[in-house]
Amino acid sequence: MSSPFISNTPFSLISGTHLLPPLPSYTCIFWVTSFLFLFRNPFVTRANFDCNVQFDKDSIEKIVREDMWDDVIIRNNFDSALAPIWVSKVLIELKGNPRLALKFFEWAKMQIGFHHTTESYCIIIHILFYGKMYSIVHKMLKELILSNRILPISDLFNVLWSKRNVCVPGFGAFDAFFSVLIELGMLDEANEVFLIMSRYRVLPKARSCNGLLHRLSKSGIGDAPRKFFNDMLAAGIVPSVFTYNIMIDDSCKEGNLRMAMSLFIQMKNKGLTPDIVTYNTLIDGHGKAGLLDEAISIYEEMKRVGCDPDVITYNALINGLCKYEQLPSAFKFLHEMKENGLKPNVITYSTFIDSFCKEGMMFEAMKFFVDMRRVGLAPNEFTYTSLIDAYCKRGNLAEASKLVKEMSEVGIDLNIVTYTALLDGLCGEGWMKEAEELFIAMLKAGIKPNEQTYTTFMHGYIKAKNMEKAGDILEEMKRKHIKPDMLLYGTLIWRLCREGKLKEAKLLMSEMRESGLIINCVIYTMCMDACFRAGEPMEALNLIQEMRDMGIVPTVVTYSVLIDGLCKSGLLQEALYQFNKMADIDLHPNVFIYTALIDGLCKGNCIEIAEMIFNEMQGKGLAPDAPVFTALINGHLKHGNIEEAFRLSNKLLDHGLELDLHAYTSLIWGLSRCGQLQEARALLDEMIGKGIRPDKVVYGILVRKFYVLGKLDEAVELQHEMVERGLLTGLDEYASHDRQINLD
Repeated sequence: MSSPFISNTPFSLISGTHLLPPLPSYTCIFWVTSFLFLFRNPFVTRANFDCNVQFDKDSIEKIVREDMWDDVIIRNNFDSALAPIWVSKVLIELKGNPRLALKFFEWAKMQIGFHHTTESYCIIIHILFYGKMYSIVHKMLKELILSNRILPISDLFNVLWSKRNVCVPGFGAFDAFFSVLIELGMLDEANEVFLIMSRYRVLPKARSCNGLLHRLSKSGIGDAPRKFFNDMLAAGIVPSVFTYNIMIDDSCKEGNLRMAMSLFIQMKNKGLTPDIVTYNTLIDGHGKAGLLDEAISIYEEMKRVGCDPDVITYNALINGLCKYEQLPSAFKFLHEMKENGLKPNVITYSTFIDSFCKEGMMFEAMKFFVDMRRVGLAPNEFTYTSLIDAYCKRGNLAEASKLVKEMSEVGIDLNIVTYTALLDGLCGEGWMKEAEELFIAMLKAGIKPNEQTYTTFMHGYIKAKNMEKAGDILEEMKRKHIKPDMLLYGTLIWRLCREGKLKEAKLLMSEMRESGLIINCVIYTMCMDACFRAGEPMEALNLIQEMRDMGIVPTVVTYSVLIDGLCKSGLLQEALYQFNKMADIDLHPNVFIYTALIDGLCKGNCIEIAEMIFNEMQGKGLAPDAPVFTALINGHLKHGNIEEAFRLSNKLLDHGLELDLHAYTSLIWGLSRCGQLQEARALLDEMIGKGIRPDKVVYGILVRKFYVLGKLDEAVELQHEMVERGLLTGLDEYASHDRQINLD
């Protein structure tokens, strides 16, 4: 059965319909596009369509040429409900005269209540393209695509395809359709049309494909450029140097330098000669990634093959070298650049200035700043911002303010980076009121704060210990759908933990989980430390277990906090258990962990276990520090082991360590407890002789013991020393002083 559209009725629009491809889906589209207007536009005044009105090509051309729009042929057919079909018929009759066809099309479009169908648009587009009226074709295609609210783009293309035989067959209109989609930013649709064209073996021009490839690369849509590039090759489109340049640039920006070099080799193997854009892109990509030797090697190849470097080449090299703190090499290329007759531009100077600023070389930065203006180059916002940021970071807000004023005078507006740098400087100095005023000025200037701006503000409030304002900033960020990052949450939690606000810190941790952020080991460790400080050791144990359940591996720092906290909480069995668990995840205790555990065991009267741990520590090659020895000395003194305590003190000295205030205090306490006051007093004199200032505790130990033994003269003498050292204002003060000494 033949298609109802390809028929012998008076309404058949195209002669020679045997040229149309036998695609049933198109038939449906034709009927929809031809008759849909009947439901959308009930403008008809007469229902009759005069099928018997005859007109030939000459008569219709005369009517249109002479603007005889009231002619009976026009009126009788145009007022019919089937007018759009008749309009398409007229357009085909006028196909030999594209300008008349366009005149009729535009006149019909202006009639009240009339709308051209997709079919009539496609017919006129083919006619105009045949007439080489390319700019109008471009306009018509945009009009068709933008006005289409019903058909998918693929169906729109298929209607255009079905009308390809209106004029002498040609395929340029399809490339134009593809190009207009790209221009309108309809990249997915353009990609879809490309695949349809590939199936029909009617391919867009390589230049048009490069246009889509370029737009996909700029859009940042994952691997879309690579996929389209492969589709191009599969379709048989021969890539040009420009094609490869786009792909190499995309690979470099994605950080995939291996792919970039693979494409570079591929293009050379295909007989294409890389141009200066190719080389500059590769040099810039490798330089930014810190692969400086590779960047210089590409530069050498560039010169070797006769491709002369330009200012962009040298700027890429200088930028990479400056970024990775190789200023001497950067200066070498600056010198070479000048020798080759190339003048450094604003980017060259700004790159050096930024590098100097980051290195703290403000004199050199300002010298370059003056030099660039001397040679007639005007600093840009990047130049000013680098200097302003550097001065703010160094607390020199006066110089930063001068540069801001200069920016305004030369007509350069402050951008978000400049404002953030100034806010950071003000917040760093604790000038929160001024920072708030600047923030308001920024908003009035129409600059929207970003995550970095809010983070800077929040750090300022945290530093000022104004957690209420910091919380307000967090809420404002959430209202504006700016997602705080891990660092920001971590800073807030750190301050809350420092202030003992454990409940608020836990709430923020819950908020992080809800927002999809994974709490890292550092935040868990901070919260565990806060739990111990708040006297909630079981809550700290819950956190370490939660870490393990989440697959977050604790670090040595985590275990340092955990074991120290457990020991100070008196949970020695749990501390030993956690200490032994470290071996399960291949973590090795450090000196701090051993010290915390040994100190806890000594204070818990577990001196034997403490000795075992001490020996294990030495067996693993870890050198004990003074606090470890002091903990053991204190432990042995509590058990009355004076000799062992002094043996350990001698061992401490053998390790090249010195007795500190805590060690001397323990030994003096031990000797006093055993009634060896002369030896204790001698130790006090030794301590003072070594420049260690005694405190009230060490004096109190001796004074009290002298009083107990009735040696009042010695006691008073020591009290006079305390007054001389400013530890007492008078002898009466000692009488009211709490005399209970607790070395624990």
